[in-house]
Amino acid sequence: MLAQQRQQAILDRVRNSGGVRVADLVREFGVSDMTIRRDLEVLAERGQVAKVHGGATAAGPGSTEEPGFAVKSMRQQPEKEAIARHAARLVRPGTAIALSAGTTTWTLAHFLVDVPDLTVITNSIWIADVFHRSPRADRTVVLTGGVRTPSDALVGPVAVAAIRRLHVDTLFLGVHGMSVRAGFTTPNLLEAETDHELVASAHRLVVLTDHTKWGTVGISTIAELARAHVVITDPGLPDEARDELAAQVGELIIAQPQPENEALIR
Repeated sequence: MLAQQRQQAILDRVRNSGGVRVADLVREFGVSDMTIRRDLEVLAERGQVAKVHGGATAAGPGSTEEPGFAVKSMRQQPEKEAIARHAARLVRPGTAIALSAGTTTWTLAHFLVDVPDLTVITNSIWIADVFHRSPRADRTVVLTGGVRTPSDALVGPVAVAAIRRLHVDTLFLGVHGMSVRAGFTTPNLLEAETDHELVASAHRLVVLTDHTKWGTVGISTIAELARAHVVITDPGLPDEARDELAAQVGELIIAQPQPENEALIR
């Protein structure tokens, strides 16, 4: 297969599934890792895909575009794990916490499976499944009902009604974007309403967000920047963004990614 043909085939797969992994393409096309990475580089330079850690996703998201969970889970994996490691240090046995739907909060769930006497509220099937696969007699997991979004969040009136009756010590919130003007945002109107209710239920709000979310604005605001007690992000966050966040949130934590061979989730 010629390079141009292979690149078109890769582009077709990105458009059909929303994302591709380098390892999968190496096996499929029978070429080297370096060859696939060069193909992705060419497609990225044309603006046809966006390169991410370990692969590529569709380029050019808008304010209402909502990638699927599998696509988002491929993005910024080392950064998400670093953020999750730091967030896990804020969780104490015997507390009630909420985890909003998202790939960074899903990563956090893996670091919490051994915490004793924990109550977890979530609107994410993926997060509930993490705890289901590592059961503990002293842990309670409450999964809200609701309508499933493209990113596998449970949202809508059923979810809102369930959350409205609950009170938690800490909410760990994943977001689609953040900016000075719009605050923390999502591309899904129903998810914004559900997340807003999660924020209202929590004594403390901890936002988990990698640096790529800065300047991204979803169609609906979940909360203003100043509402966050803690924001945990990674070293890729621009200096001006650090200054803005440091001035508005209670505490800004920069989490340093671990070496790749120490990563938890692959």
